Amino acid sequence: MADNRKLAPLRQLGTGLAARLGLPWRVSLTTRILAVNIIALALLAGSLFYIDSYRRELLAERYRLAKSEADITAAALAGERDQSRLALMTRIASEQQLRLRLFAPDGNLIADSFELGPPSYRLIDPATEPWYQDAARMLDRGMNFLLGAPEIPAYHDPTDTNAKAWPELAGALAQRMTLVSHKAAPDQTPVIIAATPVGSEGASLLVTRNARDITENVRMARQTLAIIVSAALIVSVLLSLFLARTIVEPLRRIVRAAVRVRLGRDRSVVVPRLPDRRDEIGLLARAVSDMSGALRQRIDAVESFAADVAHELKNPLTSLRSALESLDRVEKPELRQQLIRIANDDVRRIDFLVTEIADASRIDAQLSRTTFEPVDMLGLVQALVSERDHRGVNGTCRVSIVREGSGELVVPGDPARLERVLQNLLDNAVSFSPEGSPIDVTLTSDGERVKIAVSDHGPGIPESARERIFERFHSLRPSSEEFGKHSGLGLAIARTIVDAHFGKLTATDRNDGAAGARLVMSLPVWQDDE
Repeated sequence: MADNRKLAPLRQLGTGLAARLGLPWRVSLTTRILAVNIIALALLAGSLFYIDSYRRELLAERYRLAKSEADITAAALAGERDQSRLALMTRIASEQQLRLRLFAPDGNLIADSFELGPPSYRLIDPATEPWYQDAARMLDRGMNFLLGAPEIPAYHDPTDTNAKAWPELAGALAQRMTLVSHKAAPDQTPVIIAATPVGSEGASLLVTRNARDITENVRMARQTLAIIVSAALIVSVLLSLFLARTIVEPLRRIVRAAVRVRLGRDRSVVVPRLPDRRDEIGLLARAVSDMSGALRQRIDAVESFAADVAHELKNPLTSLRSALESLDRVEKPELRQQLIRIANDDVRRIDFLVTEIADASRIDAQLSRTTFEPVDMLGLVQALVSERDHRGVNGTCRVSIVREGSGELVVPGDPARLERVLQNLLDNAVSFSPEGSPIDVTLTSDGERVKIAVSDHGPGIPESARERIFERFHSLRPSSEEFGKHSGLGLAIARTIVDAHFGKLTATDRNDGAAGARLVMSLPVWQDDE
């Protein structure tokens, strides 16, 4: 209870935040389960940004390598002349898989390694590649769009062989330093271009490389991640649907049954108990089933009680109506007085019934708000018997109190309600006891329960009727008893009070074998920590 009070502000805060943020709490549980799992996978898919960073690092590394290669090659070519320079260009281009173009100070092409020997690489025409390479390029374009990568200009060899066709060479000569850039080949692989001056006479060198391995490495990483995310997404969706089915479908069955119970259109509706489930859903199903069963019993009890009330009130009302209608037609004074006495008796019976019915109908609610206190049952019985003797309600019967054993006779309860139970038990015993016969009230305790037994010497209670006497308006009254003196609610009210005190009220035969009835009330002993 204390923990719930401590957590209440947190729950209110969470609810307030949800309302301010507009969280979709009205979305179905299945959708929420899917959303939670897919969000987790979306976070995993965020690693694609890391792959783009990996691609940029590879390009930066190749930029540094291209600059080093261009500087070293330019320095080597600056020290060579004529045929030895051409041979050196051919060897470097072949070993490093480069294309080297050497330009004179006036911009004219001096030598091209692709013309001096076999080309060290070839740019691939996308039209000659299989379909899955087109799919790979489409994936690349999609990822570049999502990541906001700038568009890379296309690479193509100019028809003009002069150095002026290469802006990179103009920049390198102007700044007297090596410049590196890259463009996209027809198959979207990077072509890294390095331009650098050669010597001091104004010659320049253009170095190009088709770095296909960068694209292949990045594609492989992206494809691997895409496969992992796709597989995880499929498994997550399947598991989410399975989880939603195991949670949502039973809840829907419970809701449908609960709605039908609420509408009351089908008295045979059974809320599924889901006995095979040992989790919280199963506990909820069984709790709702028990609750609906208890509710149905309560409704049946209320309907039965209402019918019994109508029946019990109808008899005195019919008698009262007959007496009043006959009163105007009777002229003899003695008959008129008799009718008036009958009417008065009926009015008293109706008043008594209404009082008992009102008490019986609100007793449950009153007991639910009652705080129990320690009650000394011996003192309560002694005070009640003395008060009844003083008022003379026991008639000619003698009520004796017997305490057996030395156990504690203190119980938790409401003294006024427990006194009402004892009053009803003694009234019942007096009404069935012969003139001058004794009534015994015995109190015992075994350390856990206190038992108060009221025994009389009347005709006793048949075994088949020992439970029925606790039903409302059921009564086995003696024929000599005055009409209207009892409502048939006394023992029903008594059992209701005892049940609310976590006790039991039963009817048995007398312990000594003599004729008569014995009503036993059993209550728990008061514990100091209660």
